[in-house]
Amino acid sequence: MRLPRSRFLRAILATLTFAILNLTTHSPAFSATATFVTFDVPGAGAGSYQGTSPSSINLEGEITGLYIDASSLAHGFLRSPLGFLTTFDAPGEINGTYPSSINLLGAVTGYYYDVNFVGHGFLRSSNGTFTTFDAPGAGTTTSPQGTTPEALNPLGVIAGIATDSSNFSNGFLRDSHGSFTTFDAPGSLSTFFPLSPFSFSVPDLSINLEGETTGAYFQTISGNPFGGNYNVFVRAADGTFTTFYVADYPPCCIWSFPTGINQAGTIAGVFNDGNNINHGFVRVVDGTVTTFDVPGAGTGVLQGTVPIGITALSVIMGSYTDTNKVNHCFLRIPR
Repeated sequence: MRLPRSRFLRAILATLTFAILNLTTHSPAFSATATFVTFDVPGAGAGSYQGTSPSSINLEGEITGLYIDASSLAHGFLRSPLGFLTTFDAPGEINGTYPSSINLLGAVTGYYYDVNFVGHGFLRSSNGTFTTFDAPGAGTTTSPQGTTPEALNPLGVIAGIATDSSNFSNGFLRDSHGSFTTFDAPGSLSTFFPLSPFSFSVPDLSINLEGETTGAYFQTISGNPFGGNYNVFVRAADGTFTTFYVADYPPCCIWSFPTGINQAGTIAGVFNDGNNINHGFVRVVDGTVTTFDVPGAGTGVLQGTVPIGITALSVIMGSYTDTNKVNHCFLRIPR
């Protein structure tokens, strides 16, 4: 993809920033105080489970995500660091466009649903050009089959999930040339965030510049009323796995879902507290976890705070649901 000069220069500067961050941000320190900014996309509906749901933020502060209109159809959006908004739909979509990730170059990946609610992948370049694709082995008959890209790194590598005709899901990596690699998590790979309103666009996989991929898997636990818990995995570029969970306090069933990983290996995500209320978390590379809630987030069932992306400087972007079940965006800016 050929870049405009200004974006090309910013990409070079950002790459240099990554090198500096490798020396300065692998620290367990994380600010407990922050400033919050919220926004909504014009055209977003104001009904229950409608509204604005971001899905990804890049190093420059560009945000992509979806908004649900008054007829409950999903559309894509882009927000510049200065707050300018662009909306779009993937070609071929019938039942909604779901952007998942934006990389340093301004390219966006995600998926759209056809008439049978089968998912298909798309890649939108920074100039608005679309490429659509399906992962090898992905089913094409009915939901939940299909291809769902979830993350896109600066090198153009897409991490996603393919669900075949028997409804079995595995992970895939698609490089910038269109070649695929498949993988399986330590347990059953999570293909959705089960305790969130359907209108949240929560990534199931995230990938950083070094090729580290994080996601959730289901761990079977004897005696657990749900059969087990959702825990977090981190897959290194060499294919090795590390796993963890955010909390294990009563009443039970604290489900943990990572939603972003930055170059320092810091992971942002959401956990459900066992009472169906969502909360944010950040985990640094030494294993230290910080939890937080956005002011104004509801405390009822399926309400709360859902972090969705993290930048190299640990700015966290996400969505929160208020007491009226309307979704809003937030930025958590450390200070």
